[in-house]
Amino acid sequence: MTPFPVIRNCALDRIRKALPSPGAALCGALLWAAAMGASGLLNLLLDDWETPAKIRFVSLLYAAGGALAFPVGLFLARLVSLGRHWQVALAAAFVCLLVATIGFTGGLFALHYRSYYAQWHEPALTIAWSIQFVHTVATAFYQFVVLGIRLYFPLGFIALALASIWFARQQR
Repeated sequence: MTPFPVIRNCALDRIRKALPSPGAALCGALLWAAAMGASGLLNLLLDDWETPAKIRFVSLLYAAGGALAFPVGLFLARLVSLGRHWQVALAAAFVCLLVATIGFTGGLFALHYRSYYAQWHEPALTIAWSIQFVHTVATAFYQFVVLGIRLYFPLGFIALALASIWFARQQR
């Protein structure tokens, strides 16, 4: 039977090895933010969508979601693929960056959505407010998944494929 401190040390060592360098995380976050923001902007401009102010806001929302998602997605991909073949690294990067990007951008969208509907909600930290908060955030995230993911195609998908290939090559 393995003692608990040995397991904990192995887990901490694995986490330390999976942490990306600050330079890679920062540079990747900036590039990923630019790619995701450009993807949203391109789709909104091609759709002749709403007003320029709303287009800027949505593009910045996608860029902010991408900037927050990249370091987390990179860490998770490294954690999953540590010591494995390049195929696993490619798949891990693809899935982890995809989930992190959709999760963070959808979360930011949900917070904005929630701030709009807050004026009709009960006072903060009551049971009714908690229920309203959960339902509003869940509804916002659902709407983002249904309507917002399309803004990632095709440019965001191409960036995801290129980032996954870059990651797999780095892991070899």
